[in-house]
Amino acid sequence: MSALKVVVLYGGKSTEHEVSVHSAQTVCQILEAQKEKYQIYPIFISRQGHWFLQKNCGPKTPQDVPVTPVLSADANLISLDGSLRLKADVVFPVLHGTNCEDGTMQGFLETLNVPYVGCGVLASAMGMDKEISKLMARESGAPVLPYRVVSKFKEHDKAALEKWVTQTGLPVFVKPVRLGSSVGVRKVKKLDELHEAVAFALQFDTDVMIEKGVDHAREIFCAVYGDELTLKTSACGELRSLAGEFFDYNAKYIVAGGCETKVPAEIDPQTAQKMRQDTEHIFRALRASGLARVDFLMDKNGSYYFSEINTLPGMSQTSLFPQLFEACGEDYGQILQRLIELAQKRYTQKEALTLSR
Repeated sequence: MSALKVVVLYGGKSTEHEVSVHSAQTVCQILEAQKEKYQIYPIFISRQGHWFLQKNCGPKTPQDVPVTPVLSADANLISLDGSLRLKADVVFPVLHGTNCEDGTMQGFLETLNVPYVGCGVLASAMGMDKEISKLMARESGAPVLPYRVVSKFKEHDKAALEKWVTQTGLPVFVKPVRLGSSVGVRKVKKLDELHEAVAFALQFDTDVMIEKGVDHAREIFCAVYGDELTLKTSACGELRSLAGEFFDYNAKYIVAGGCETKVPAEIDPQTAQKMRQDTEHIFRALRASGLARVDFLMDKNGSYYFSEINTLPGMSQTSLFPQLFEACGEDYGQILQRLIELAQKRYTQKEALTLSR
């Protein structure tokens, strides 16, 4: 049996560009070690949206070969100089954030008619939208904090928003609705900071969420992978910020030692089990498949609330997704193999559907 041709996509037109490259380096390294199973084609996507075939996965280099996706019977990727004409067996998008994780790339891969790892268009789009994902989480039975949403294109009543914040209680967190990695997020501890925080977040997205804060919250995470028939949830883990009041982009990616990971999290077994159940319920409510990481906030009394779902979470060795499953004794390479198998299975199921009456 010949090795599967796997295209790994990374980079992209996103504020999480560098995070994506870092994740993809780990994925490529693990898959390339299984040469009898996989032939890897690392494809870097620039911030301008241009595609390049790389010899080694990483930031852009002068040696990268410009390529373009095509819709053809014998190829879905060709080089501009004519040296490559590739029909991929599977595409593995290791992409985070806007234009990558929000259903945009997934829709493009559907158009190319190629199997791809991870959630489909609907689950990706709903998962990326913090308001819609909270609505779905609430519908699935998971607890959700009070929030309001304002839009760049619709004048909002500032006095009414101030009144809601006062009644709800400070602090509140102001965040872009459709971004990840804590980009554009601010913690508002004083009412006179509110509108500046909203304006700041609106630089990154057209819609902004103002959410009741859980002061000094513990951030607990649970990962999941599988499909509608078989799901596996991970142990719960915790990240603690050592570089600020909450786990912002600076603590995650800029400050060395800006955070510490505790896997499994030091929470009681009953709460951990309930979080794993809620993770599965939320994943199913979004009609998701492939993989995800679900984030919760826990207050000082042990109550927890759904925060967000990441349908393409960080995938480097230091990322939470592999750590959470390694705590359960699962091999990361085997998980990546299973994700590729799930991509092929979903594609086969879709191809079997009748498209005419």
